[in-house]
Amino acid sequence: MSINWFPGHMHKAQKEIKQLLPEVDLVIEVLDARLPYSSQNPLLQKLRGLTPCIKLLNKSDLADEALNQIWVDELQRDETVKAYAVNTSDKSLIKQIPQWCLNWFPHREVNKKPIQVMIMGIPNVGKSTIINIMADRTIAITGNEAAVTKRQQRIKLPGNVILHDTPGVLWPRFDNQNSAYRLAVTGGIKDNIVEAEDKAFFLAEYVMVAYAKEVAERYDIETMPNEPYDLLVKIGQQRGALKAGGRVDLARISSLFLNEFRAGTVGRITLETPEMMRHELVEVERILADKAAKKAARKSQHQGRK
Repeated sequence: MSINWFPGHMHKAQKEIKQLLPEVDLVIEVLDARLPYSSQNPLLQKLRGLTPCIKLLNKSDLADEALNQIWVDELQRDETVKAYAVNTSDKSLIKQIPQWCLNWFPHREVNKKPIQVMIMGIPNVGKSTIINIMADRTIAITGNEAAVTKRQQRIKLPGNVILHDTPGVLWPRFDNQNSAYRLAVTGGIKDNIVEAEDKAFFLAEYVMVAYAKEVAERYDIETMPNEPYDLLVKIGQQRGALKAGGRVDLARISSLFLNEFRAGTVGRITLETPEMMRHELVEVERILADKAAKKAARKSQHQGRK
């Protein structure tokens, strides 16, 4: 199954971001610490240029602690980026963000010219909650559903920082389908776009290898199966998610498995590593090159018939 995303307001949101970028001093991009690469917006990577960027790895309390630091180091290989692992339970840490913005401009006189900052992030990444904590009041609407923020807002923060909030933008096409599935698993893509069973199979296939110990402990599994279907069946049997006749209710156990992953009760799990992404990007480039070659061949063939 190929995942793509085409909500109508996304084009407008991308246009707003393009217009605002030249006017800002700094960009904050809120990422999901469980998938720091897949939750980055490629549009920002292309348009930002040398504008400084703070990347917040939010939900870091749900992600693998060792990989949080590995990803922070990876992102900071770009000299225009500072990365921080954060979570909205630690409000004192979130309240330091305006100071992190000021640190980029040590020679700016605070009382004279405000620092213009744009904050962005994919849907359901926790951006609105972060804004409310920084502002110390409810400004941005929060919710567990993707794409809650619908319009731009300007918010004054401590230290003469003006924050421009933007709607949550998810790109319309996924060249890397693994990234698309990771976003679906974490709730970055609305749940009605991808079947729960498809997401649960993708998640099971990954965690039964990368986090076998955590899964075995959580679901009291003595011997880890070789196939994701068999893992879901074992979890269903252990949880009593059964239909008449004793068969496992796959839809029910898939939803339960996804919800427990999202809540962190399966364990602190990160769905991608920098090394994985390097391998996947090579494969994506190969696939795109093949597609381009086939398209050029068809065009040449068509012109030859004229």
